[in-house]
Amino acid sequence: MKKMLLPIFLSGSLFAMSVTLYQDTKTGALYTKPGPNRIKLGEFISKDEIVATTKDIQKKMGKELGGTKVFSKVPKLKINGTHYLGYRYTHYDNKTKSDVSRFETRRNYFQVKAYWNDKDYARMTMDTYQDSRGSWNFRLKYAYLYLSDILPYTGVEFGQVHRPWIDYAEHHGWLYRSISETFVETHNAAHVINSAAPGVDFKTKTPYFSSEMGLFNNGGYHSKKSGSGQSFEWRLTYHALGNGNKHTHATSDEWLNLSFYGRLLTGTNNGTNKDTMTGLHAVYNQPLFLLGGHWMRDDNDGGPHDGHGWSVNGELRPWPKWSLLARYDHWKVTSISTGKYTKKNAIAGVAYTYNKNVKFIANIDKYEDDRPTNNDTIDYLFTAEVHW
Repeated sequence: MKKMLLPIFLSGSLFAMSVTLYQDTKTGALYTKPGPNRIKLGEFISKDEIVATTKDIQKKMGKELGGTKVFSKVPKLKINGTHYLGYRYTHYDNKTKSDVSRFETRRNYFQVKAYWNDKDYARMTMDTYQDSRGSWNFRLKYAYLYLSDILPYTGVEFGQVHRPWIDYAEHHGWLYRSISETFVETHNAAHVINSAAPGVDFKTKTPYFSSEMGLFNNGGYHSKKSGSGQSFEWRLTYHALGNGNKHTHATSDEWLNLSFYGRLLTGTNNGTNKDTMTGLHAVYNQPLFLLGGHWMRDDNDGGPHDGHGWSVNGELRPWPKWSLLARYDHWKVTSISTGKYTKKNAIAGVAYTYNKNVKFIANIDKYEDDRPTNNDTIDYLFTAEVHW
C-alpha cells in the first residue's frame, strides 16, 4: 500500500476551503465521502491555501499594529546586552580619606552581530564609562569582521578585536568579571593589559588544542597608540579532556586546561624599549567546583607595570543556584619609575543565580600594599549581573 503525505490538519474558520477525508480501515484508501469500513480522519486544507492565508494575516496584522520595520543587508541580526549593576561601600585604612558609598553601573554592553551565513559575521559592541567630570559616555569596545575557516580549524577577527588572553580567562578561569577584572588586568594586581585592541586575532580550535595569536596596538581600546611597533600576543591552551572546540558551561561541563600566554612589544620609545609578558595558567572545572592557578611576569625595561606574581581562585557550588567564590592575587612591582612594592588582593563572596538572565553577587574585596602612602581598602559590594 502506498503512503500518502497529508496536509496539516487545522480546525476553525480561518480557511474557507477545506475537505473532509475518510480512510478505509482495510485497504487504507482515502475518500471524500463516508461509507462502509471508513473512519473519519478530519478536515484538511491545501498547503497553498495555508501559505496564502498566512501571508494575508501577517499583512493585516502589520497594518493594525504599525511600528517600525527593521531592514538589514544580511539575513540575520543578533542583538544582546550585558549589565553589571551594583552598590559599593569603600572603607579606607588611611584615616585622612573619607569612606565612600555609591551605586554603580560598572558595565553596560550593547552588542549587534550581523550574520550573512551560519559562521561569518560583523560585530559591534558599545560600552559605557564615566569620565573624570562624572559624565557617562559611550565607548567602542569591539568592531570587527570575523571570517571562519580561513585556515584549517582557524578563524580570524580583524578590526577592534579580542586580545588573546583575557576573554579566554573570563570564560574558563575567573567567571566573575562583574565584581573584578582578571588578575592580569585589575589595578589591584598586575594591571598590564586590557581586553580589546585594534588589530588582527587568529583563533584556532580543536578538541585538545586551542590558540589565539595576532598583532595589536599596544595601548588597547582606551589608550593612545605609541611607538612604531605592534604588540605580538598569543595564547596556547591544552584541553586535557578534549573539549577545546566546544562551548562549555561551568555548571554542567568538566574541563582541565593548561595555558601558556604572553606578548612581545617592540618599537616603544623610538624603538629602544622592549616589553615582554609571559604567563602560565591551569584550571579544573566540574559542576561542583572550579579551581584555578596563575603565574605571570612582565618586563617593560623599568616601566610602571614591571613585576611578577601569582593568583589562585576557586568556586564551590554546593547547592543548585548557589555558589561560594574566592580569589587571592599577589603581585610584586619591580618598576624603577614607581619603586618596588607588593600588592595583595583578596576576594570572597557568595552568588545566587536568579534565572538564566540574572545573577546576584555579594562579596568583600580587601586590598593592601606596602607603600608608605597607605592605599589599603576594603570594598563591600552587591552586584546584579544581567544578560539579555
